[in-house]
Amino acid sequence: MAREIKEVVVRSSDTLIADALGVVSLMVMLFGALSLPSFF
Repeated sequence: MAREIKEVVVRSSDTLIADALGVVSLMVMLFGALSLPSFF
């Protein structure tokens, strides 16, 4: 299992940073959307 995860990370190292940035931006948007009702 660990070997398979390592192989996947090595194969997709080109897009790993872009994917991580996408996940972070989605989490920021989700947090912002959930915080909006408290302002109104």
